Amino acid sequence: MPNRFDPASNDLHKTIVENLADGVYMVEPDRTITYWNHGAERISGHSSESVVGHHCFDNILGHVDAAGRSLCHTACPLAQTMADGETREVAIWLKHADGYRKPVRVRTAPVRDGEGRIIGGVEVFSDDSAVVQAAEDVARARRDALTDELTGLPNRRLFDAAVAGRLENLARYGWQFGLLIVDIDQFKVANDEHGHAFGDAVLVTVAQTLRGAVRVGDILARWGGDEFTVLVEAPSGTDLLDTAERLSSLVNQSEVRLGGVATGVQVSVGGTPATPDDSAETLFARADSSLYAAKSAGRNRIEISQPT
Repeated sequence: MPNRFDPASNDLHKTIVENLADGVYMVEPDRTITYWNHGAERISGHSSESVVGHHCFDNILGHVDAAGRSLCHTACPLAQTMADGETREVAIWLKHADGYRKPVRVRTAPVRDGEGRIIGGVEVFSDDSAVVQAAEDVARARRDALTDELTGLPNRRLFDAAVAGRLENLARYGWQFGLLIVDIDQFKVANDEHGHAFGDAVLVTVAQTLRGAVRVGDILARWGGDEFTVLVEAPSGTDLLDTAERLSSLVNQSEVRLGGVATGVQVSVGGTPATPDDSAETLFARADSSLYAAKSAGRNRIEISQPT
């Protein structure tokens, strides 16, 4: 069926609209499509011949929002624009002729006659794939910069920022916290005897166990190598010890299995409460000294040191 809408009054303007990179289509008040440009064909995969004369809600574009809710029969922006005369701009997903979903940026406007009455609507839509991909790339880069690739836990960079924030809150509001350092016992032996893949499996097992053992509000991170760190909210020395014992006990009851090899895991834990006079350096130095004492006492031990 031939187009019933000439989008411009002369051939030059029509040629411009026809060859826009954006998709452009027009509908009558009953949402019958009367015009479909080359950009619409390219973005949607639907030819002008296959859509002109059909309703836009005839499962052609199948617009949905980010939650996957269909818009064609309930919240069509073009139908809303024809109803109230207001322009709209929304980010939605259309169904390409090949069946996959494509993100598009949609802009709608009413078409009026010489007396100002709405006699239809026009929708301009652009391929939003590059924008969505760029946003995903930025989010991925940010996530990768702050997350340990192997375990999925926050990494040292993110943990350092958390420590700085907790120290500021302690000095300003008196919100107490403490630091635990969890070190896997005999990790190098397991790594050397069974290989790096097994060593990675040990790290992942411990990370998953610790993730399930920390409380809401505590912050767990992979500090590096075979060490993990935990910021514990509002602890006294007893609070820290209770948390350390829970972490140690749960790790000790876990098991690493890979390639026919199965072995238990043990950890040593050192910790200390923070004080308003602490810097990140003094806090870590005290916790690290506690960890060293636990290791020196025979491993699979817990040492909590109090500030002097």
